[in-house]
Amino acid sequence: MKLHYKEMGHGQPLLILHGLFGTLDNWQTLAKRLAEHYNVFLVDLRNHGRSPHSEQHNYDVMAEDVLRLVDELQIPTPAIMGHSMGGKVAMNYALKYPTRLTKLIVVDIAPKAYPPHHDEIIDALQSVDLSTVTSRSEVDAQLAKGIQEDEVRLFLMKNLYRKEDNTFGWRMNLDAIEKNYDKIAAEITSDIPFKKNSLFIKGGKSRYIKPEDVYGSIERLFTLVEVETIPEAGHWVHAEAPDKVYELVTRFLSAD
Repeated sequence: MKLHYKEMGHGQPLLILHGLFGTLDNWQTLAKRLAEHYNVFLVDLRNHGRSPHSEQHNYDVMAEDVLRLVDELQIPTPAIMGHSMGGKVAMNYALKYPTRLTKLIVVDIAPKAYPPHHDEIIDALQSVDLSTVTSRSEVDAQLAKGIQEDEVRLFLMKNLYRKEDNTFGWRMNLDAIEKNYDKIAAEITSDIPFKKNSLFIKGGKSRYIKPEDVYGSIERLFTLVEVETIPEAGHWVHAEAPDKVYELVTRFLSAD
């Protein structure tokens, strides 16, 4: 699969992978700052953004997608950073193709399996009748019946676009995401750990990475790992504390 991406800046290559229901635009603001020092590639993962749709959606095929992009770009060993689902893609890539990256950065996700916790969002998205709505405000009103948080609806509506016939559509492949949700929530495993430098960034207000995850699966799978917590941030660490994330990422990437 040929993934859609956006390139900016010069220097050491850095791939950035977004989370579930996201697009490469989610990282645009921070990427512009990082592009002052690095050759940044913002990537739309399969079934998201402007990348192709597929019935397959699991971490092995998604890691293969990223490897093909790395081959296409002719950057044999980039650094790779991923948030949430993108963090699991990045972890799986590092474990499967350890010679094809320099360093790994994972933002607010552990390798463990997670219980289902997006049912409300999927139901709300599926309930919107895009064939009848004529404005973004109508879509927002329909989403609001199932999702009360304004910021969550705003995030989801970044996937909304107008088709050639002027009707609305979702850029994400919602059906594939729903059918493969158990694979999205699945554990990342490997018999052989990743032995290069890794940085895990945790939001202090987030429950995605717990202390037992650090001492358990994270340190078992990633032997040269640093774990940094940003106390004031939740799961959307890069949006809520961009200066701190920028500082941690640049310090980590510039270290020997």
